[in-house]
Amino acid sequence: MGKAADWVEHQVEYYRRRAAEYDATMRPAVDALKEQEAVLLAALREFEPRGRVLEIACGTGFYTRELVPFADAITAVDASPEVLAIARSRVADERVRFVVADVFTWEPDGQYDAVFFSFWLSHVPPSHFERFWDRVALFLRPAGRVFFMDEGRGTPWRDEYVDEAAGVVRRELQDGSEHFAIKVLWDAAELERRLRSMGWNIQVKGTGALYWGHGGRNSA
Repeated sequence: MGKAADWVEHQVEYYRRRAAEYDATMRPAVDALKEQEAVLLAALREFEPRGRVLEIACGTGFYTRELVPFADAITAVDASPEVLAIARSRVADERVRFVVADVFTWEPDGQYDAVFFSFWLSHVPPSHFERFWDRVALFLRPAGRVFFMDEGRGTPWRDEYVDEAAGVVRRELQDGSEHFAIKVLWDAAELERRLRSMGWNIQVKGTGALYWGHGGRNSA
């Protein structure tokens, strides 16, 4: 099978190709879990992502809108210029800066008070998990906080795995073209234990199909 970096490239290509149909194909699935999503959004609003905020893998900006009422400035990063074009039209606010970049190589122009990512952690390959969280730590100020939400193992939808150990799934677009993406479904309690073992003071809670987590780095 391919290397993790190759699968990540395939995933970027998939989301670039999917941009035009993303909202139409994503919302029905989320709407089926509307009550559970409402719990996550309420938790995000209670978290209050204030100050200088970084959003990783912002996609079409659906959740970027939730950050605007709290943040002084938002940097929204995604590897797909196609989805960012949609996000720019959706979130027309001078406080939001959209950046086309790979989060694993992007160099920020400073640290952030809060880092947010929605439905992204499941797209991080197992081999990149610790590296990703090292990046999050790099992005955060010493007292910075993180908030994330995603699908968990209780999700009612199942992809066809091409390489389950690597989290690689097969996806098809409306034009019939076949693509590959990463889909790693975490159990909330297991994810919390893993993060705490890596030096994060994070609580992860589940709603059944979805989960959210928040916290920061342990003090040295």
